[in-house]
Amino acid sequence: MAKRMQEIADKVRNGVPLDKEDGLFLYNEAELLDVGQLAREVKLRKSGKHVFFNVNCHINLTNICMSRCKFCAFGVDEDGEGGPYLMSVEEAFDYGSREADSGITEFHIVSALHPQMPFEYYVEVVERFHQAYPHIHIQAFTAVEIVYFSQISGLSVEEVLKKLKSAGLGSMPGGGAEILNDDIRRELCPKKATSEEWLEVHRIAHQLGIKTNCTMLYGHVETIEDRIDHMLKIRELQKEAPGFQSFIPLPFLPDNTKLSHIPRTSAVDDLKTIAISRLMLDNIDHIKAFWIMQGIPIAQIALHFGADDMDGTIVEERIMHAAGAKTRKGITKQEMINLIRETGYIPTERDTVYNILKTY
Repeated sequence: MAKRMQEIADKVRNGVPLDKEDGLFLYNEAELLDVGQLAREVKLRKSGKHVFFNVNCHINLTNICMSRCKFCAFGVDEDGEGGPYLMSVEEAFDYGSREADSGITEFHIVSALHPQMPFEYYVEVVERFHQAYPHIHIQAFTAVEIVYFSQISGLSVEEVLKKLKSAGLGSMPGGGAEILNDDIRRELCPKKATSEEWLEVHRIAHQLGIKTNCTMLYGHVETIEDRIDHMLKIRELQKEAPGFQSFIPLPFLPDNTKLSHIPRTSAVDDLKTIAISRLMLDNIDHIKAFWIMQGIPIAQIALHFGADDMDGTIVEERIMHAAGAKTRKGITKQEMINLIRETGYIPTERDTVYNILKTY
């Protein structure tokens, strides 16, 4: 095992991308601390002692969803249980405006797939924020939402993205990737965009100069091989059409979902997944430890296992908390600074596209 690990370390240090067999070995046979140490080495080479965060405000426009994925506890039917809600453009604007003067640098807008609202509603939301706060970056709408907007509007994905960009869209989040395997998607989220559709949206976005992120939801029905295949598809697209800024591994939270019988991932799995993501995705600059889903203690430890970003302060997160996230819905900027400082790294405030604003 030591020989195999040394071979992988040599590849990593010489800039040779790891292959599928390397990834499977790291997951199935390698020791956690060996994988973590190598991932930390890569993190230090890419980002030094910096750990990034941003000050952002999450806005979830609605929880009414036609997709109703098995792994989701956020989406509800329009006339069903669970407290369906829909923000008007003004309600969304008022919600975000309450935070606009508190030093936020990003509005983060994602939603469910509402069966009635037209594409123009989403364009108007972006326009409203951008016109009032042109200095605050708008990161909005997953690739799944973009595909849905294309379907309900009759426009191509490219036309949808161009309209949103002209309205003020700055970048896109990475959600909706789940696992890029269509057999799994047919089982868990049959109404959602396919793997190729998700990848195609990001390909087009990158070609239009829209930076994006990418995620992986793990710990449900997928195999280790599915996880590695997912990472390789992401890496290949980044090679073909660069534009991914960060990769965000998201552990599945089973509470209140149709998969509530599945146990939550272990700390070992979470840390190994962060570390392997850092090693496999050599052409993506940043790996996020998303504290909302990982939990703050694991997210802090993950900074020693290859992650270099804690995401944002958020204000109020709703989607993960519907599925049983035990973390708070938001933290203050000072709390974020303290959390990073406790790990021995340099708290580094960034904007959405990783321009450094201030170190602490």
